[in-house]
Amino acid sequence: MKVVIAERYGFCHGVRNAISMAEKTLAQEKNVYSLGPIIHNGDVVERLAKLGLKTVDRVEEISSGTVLIRSHGAAPEQIAKLREKGLNIVDATCVLVKRVQQITKDLSEAGYRVIVIGDENHPEVQAVVGCAANVAVIADESDLGKLAKNAKLGVVCQTTQSPEYFSRVLCAIAKKSFSELKVINTLCKEAIKRQQSAVKLCKQVDIMFVLGGLKSANTRRLAELCKKYNSQTFHLQNWSELDTITLSGKNIAGVTAGASTPERIIAEFVQNLQAFDTGSG
Repeated sequence: MKVVIAERYGFCHGVRNAISMAEKTLAQEKNVYSLGPIIHNGDVVERLAKLGLKTVDRVEEISSGTVLIRSHGAAPEQIAKLREKGLNIVDATCVLVKRVQQITKDLSEAGYRVIVIGDENHPEVQAVVGCAANVAVIADESDLGKLAKNAKLGVVCQTTQSPEYFSRVLCAIAKKSFSELKVINTLCKEAIKRQQSAVKLCKQVDIMFVLGGLKSANTRRLAELCKKYNSQTFHLQNWSELDTITLSGKNIAGVTAGASTPERIIAEFVQNLQAFDTGSG
């Protein structure tokens, strides 16, 4: 089978940095925790767990040792609790996420009611919400009731969302009553390049594969965008999840991957796909 890989795919700088910091810390320390999965990829989390990284959900679960702040960041309140316990903190927060956190603080201090466009259940958004008082998360039009009338609104967006999504929700917000609307573009440029590259490719192939963790927001976004233009789009974590029946009658396959998907997962998938005989599928 012919396989075409997207121009932009796989690990971004923030993910590479987080994994590198985790590996270095594990090589130097014995008692290392991650406050939530270091990145949203099960294969990476499992590999680091074998090296000794313990993933926990709450600060209360850690009594001693070193704590890694994952790429999605943590709320200031959580950081304060870790410091109170006297724990060693290694901050692997993506620099772009740190930027959103700082902007949120600045907007709030300037008297704006901060609005975060994105998924309220995503750890990045939860950490941003913790950076200021009275922050509202707007995922879609159904959340517009959270907006205070005639308020000064300061708007930011979850970094891995698409420009299309950001603009659609922003337009809905702009139709409501407000005294002032300040919007700061906090989208990740690398995520946007991956999205554009994936959409371009999916239009040129018979079947499209998006590789990455099912909980990875940026990977899900890639799959959603590709699905709009190619109904034969499949979001898989690795080769073992592929039902080869889907390859029947297909000649050209496209492959892209989320920002937290390891190169070895992508390489294995592509090699197996290239070796697959569609005539026998």
